[in-house]
Amino acid sequence: MVLSIVICGITCIAMILSILFFPKIKIGKISIDTYWIVTLVGAAILLACGQADVKKVGSALISDTAINPVKILVLFLSMTVLSVFLDELGFFQYLASVALKRAKTGQTKLFLYLYVTVSILTVFTSNDVIILSFTPFICYFAKNAKIDPTPYLAAEFVAANTWSMALMIGNPTNIYLATACGVDFINYLKISIVPTVLSGLVAFLALYLLFCKKLASPIEGEAETVVIKDKLLLWVGIVHLGVCTLLLAISSYIGLEMWLVSVCAVGSLFLISGIIAIVRRQKPAALLGCVKRAPYPLIPFVLSMFVLIVVLNEQGVTQAIGNLFGESLPILKYGTTSFLASNLINNIPMSVLYSSIIESTGGAAGLGAVFATIVGSNLGALFTPIGALAGIMWSNILNKHGVKFGYLDFLKIGVAVAIPTLVVSLGSLWLMLLVIA
Repeated sequence: MVLSIVICGITCIAMILSILFFPKIKIGKISIDTYWIVTLVGAAILLACGQADVKKVGSALISDTAINPVKILVLFLSMTVLSVFLDELGFFQYLASVALKRAKTGQTKLFLYLYVTVSILTVFTSNDVIILSFTPFICYFAKNAKIDPTPYLAAEFVAANTWSMALMIGNPTNIYLATACGVDFINYLKISIVPTVLSGLVAFLALYLLFCKKLASPIEGEAETVVIKDKLLLWVGIVHLGVCTLLLAISSYIGLEMWLVSVCAVGSLFLISGIIAIVRRQKPAALLGCVKRAPYPLIPFVLSMFVLIVVLNEQGVTQAIGNLFGESLPILKYGTTSFLASNLINNIPMSVLYSSIIESTGGAAGLGAVFATIVGSNLGALFTPIGALAGIMWSNILNKHGVKFGYLDFLKIGVAVAIPTLVVSLGSLWLMLLVIA
């Protein structure tokens, strides 16, 4: 047990250090993320040291269960592709430009419109996709308008990682935890919607109080005009995402697994878009963009972290943690510790670990533990840049655009926004579970 804990601990620390100090390595013209390499090496060392049966690990990876990481990865990647397709067509930038133009010269209006736009889009797509889409746009707009981008970047990031709690598809951690614990799409929504709305409102209020002085100055420039060039493909993408989301909502009632629904949606999207490209005798640019931008590093990363958790589970570590937590006050214990753990080992590894801890209790922790951990996995991203992959990607984009936003700057916003939002979210979750029970 001790050796397993040491190797897992070193792997997680090395992963954090790689994110902070050497996030990428370059081989010729190819740039490769390092975080997944570190976790892959850690998993390989554990297996090489005989800390787990390789056959058992392999069986767990391909088992026909809800916790199967391959199915969860397929679901997340498929939903990401559907969102990226719309982004390739300029859909998210178009909506942002409409919101920004309505704000005219008032920064407070602009701040509100941006927060609302990002919040709505995050609910139906994914926080990672929204951050990748909106962050460059905000940087360009703020430069042209000669305003401080900090309030808008903070609003975008907070909205994307707060409203991502609403649906299972909003964050890969939601998918993993809910699926692993047997929560379907509709039951997830019933419990999550009120805490998400209240958290979103509190987060906005905290942000506004934090930046109200900066928002008082007028906007000198104008928003960039964004035009959708291919409306046919845009509607193809919107219909596929809409139908897919609807089928995901009723999948448990019609006997379809969610990963299969999303894969079929992506297959249909590629088929129809490919036919349109052939008829037009054009390159399928949007599809090629999806292929290039899919988050492939998540595959070895999640699988490697799953191996680490399987090892810890076999060694009795997750059972020991579950016993330590006990059955009392699950929302408080799981919510606060998962929030903090996300900022030590990142929210995806934390979710894999906590799903195993919850499973080790034999269901004694209940839905309170599951949803409190989901809250922690989402809101943990607001505390430090390490809390989620979204924070890492966000920081990298800001560096490319020359926007200074250091660790301490992030932490200041985290303390002012994340902590009150966490308190409200866990409190409203407790009330919701009382009502449902």
